Amino acid sequence: MGLHGTRLTAFAAVLIAATATLLAAAVLLGSGGLDAELILKLRAPRVLAAVGVGALLALSGLAMQVLLRNPLADPYVMGTSGGASVGALLALMGGVSLWIGAAGGALFAGVLLLALARSALAASEDASARLILTGAMLASVAGALATLLLTITPDERLRGAIFWLVGDLSGAQGGSVCLLAALAFALVLFSRRRSVDRLLLGSEAAALLGEPVRRLRYELLVAASLAAGLAVATAGTIGFIGLVVPQLLRLVGVQRTRELAWMSPVGGAGLLVAADLAARMVVAPMEMPVGAVMALIGAPLFIGFLMRSGR
Repeated sequence: MGLHGTRLTAFAAVLIAATATLLAAAVLLGSGGLDAELILKLRAPRVLAAVGVGALLALSGLAMQVLLRNPLADPYVMGTSGGASVGALLALMGGVSLWIGAAGGALFAGVLLLALARSALAASEDASARLILTGAMLASVAGALATLLLTITPDERLRGAIFWLVGDLSGAQGGSVCLLAALAFALVLFSRRRSVDRLLLGSEAAALLGEPVRRLRYELLVAASLAAGLAVATAGTIGFIGLVVPQLLRLVGVQRTRELAWMSPVGGAGLLVAADLAARMVVAPMEMPVGAVMALIGAPLFIGFLMRSGR
């Protein structure tokens, strides 16, 4: 049973309040205290980047789960973020815009995943496991390519490249662009909510209900890939947000796209802000890569979701 009426309103209020509290804590807490210049020049842009990137990754995961009809899909697990990382590294080495490289790599990985997943999508009972394995192999190949590229990265850029590959929000720029892109993505999903809900019923059912299935799939693929590419270009590779947030929302009873379209980015923003706050505070004055913190949170949850799905 999904959440409806008063219970849905109450949950939405709690989600918004929790995210707002995390945002305030992330801006106010940290080394240097409440120095206004420090807040405006360092913490606020970092928090804004975390909000935008977290929202984009959650929306990308939601779209991929609809596209592949697999609740365990997300841009990190399915290799899209890995493709974006490889594209971004190639862009850095070639002097091309980081955004162009990341977006191109994410799109290539997404198209390749969709091509490889067609037979699995047409299959019945074993489709979920096959899709996860396909995505895992793509992610593995992308990781190997990224490692090979790191071996030829100049020494003066190596440490920064490694830190960026595992996710880094320190000095991240473009938070406002990510936030605007996430808002546009959420509005598109909300406007297409009925079509998206019908696609979740299956390709044949959606087609019988008059939905242009192929066009809708490509729209979701492009949107999810571009969102993942922009997130990677801004903050490096940060995994599991696209998996964890939509899954947790569904587990508490949020099922319809009309709610998931805006709750997912709010939840993704709050989760990444919390992870970045932990990355800054746990071993202060040193920092941990936020991608590593998210992996420590997301990997056990992913295993739990996989076991629950198997049962």
